[in-house]
Amino acid sequence: MRAIWKGAVSFGLVSIAVKLYSATEEKDIRFHQVHREDGGRIRYRRTCSVCGEEVSYDDIAKGYDIGGGEMVMLTDDDFADLPLSTSHAIDVLEFVPAEQVDPILYNKAYFLEPEGAATKPYVLLRDALVDAERVAIVKVALRQREQLATLRVREGVLLLNTMLWPDEIRKPGFNFLDDDISVRPPELAMASSLIDSMAGEFQPDAFTDDYRAALQEVIDAKVEGREVVQPEEVEEAPAAAVDLMAALKASVERARAARGEPAGGEPTPISAARSARKATGPAGKASASARKEAGGGAEKTPEKKTSAKKTPAKRTAGGAAGKKAAAKAEPARKTEPARKAAEKKTGARKTVPKKAAPRKTA
Repeated sequence: MRAIWKGAVSFGLVSIAVKLYSATEEKDIRFHQVHREDGGRIRYRRTCSVCGEEVSYDDIAKGYDIGGGEMVMLTDDDFADLPLSTSHAIDVLEFVPAEQVDPILYNKAYFLEPEGAATKPYVLLRDALVDAERVAIVKVALRQREQLATLRVREGVLLLNTMLWPDEIRKPGFNFLDDDISVRPPELAMASSLIDSMAGEFQPDAFTDDYRAALQEVIDAKVEGREVVQPEEVEEAPAAAVDLMAALKASVERARAARGEPAGGEPTPISAARSARKATGPAGKASASARKEAGGGAEKTPEKKTSAKKTPAKRTAGGAAGKKAAAKAEPARKTEPARKAAEKKTGARKTVPKKAAPRKTA
């Protein structure tokens, strides 16, 4: 890497000499405009719109259009007199929590390298930032422009992130913000379930620029004279959903399938969310409404359940005893008729004991 700027970080009364390096680089494939017939590069000449003559860099000044065809010209001397007190310094203004800086303000990133004998104060500032869990708000002048920036630690190196000024952030004045649009709770619950089913840990290395890779393959094939292999067809984006709930449900099922989770036999996201909210109260116990919903009816007390179980048992025991007694009595009633029938068949007579004659008394 080549240093693009040299200066010093002013940390109170401590000055840390540093070099500035661009921390990012674009990987876009760039093309030149060429003549279709012979492949010659297309050049643009700097010509004056008034006299039509070609103008060299030395004769070019900066002009500010004030409207009405009028232009105010500024020279290098005009820029030299501007009060850029931080032209070669990074002034630390304050230290703030990183979450208080809106990411939309970030612009470009630069690495800072200590120069000469500034390694120890550099490491001191780095370790102090890590220990405080804060970022430094600084001002720096780059390319003749004063910029607001943050100073934080990344992989053991101080990282300078230039920021946009607050008045450079546009306000989103869209008409739908004034519309009265309400989202139904089931839709919100289903959308939350979709977010949960697609949740993960961000790993930047897992993502690639497929378009750039395919374009590079086309260029390589052209250079080597090979046949260009057409990339696989990309799935077209689905049309706008008419039924929002149906689209959300289908999205949840597709996300589960992508993770290898079973699609059926599970509670719906809405019922699961409701059960989770009702099942846990402030004390972590199941609520009465949740128990009622789980039982499918009115809540039953343990005493009623016990008595309901004992009552049928008593009836059953009593009925069984009555049936046994009846079974024993029934054979006794059938014994006498059976004996008489047997006597008729065998001719046996019934013996009746004689009565004793009464004695006469004198």
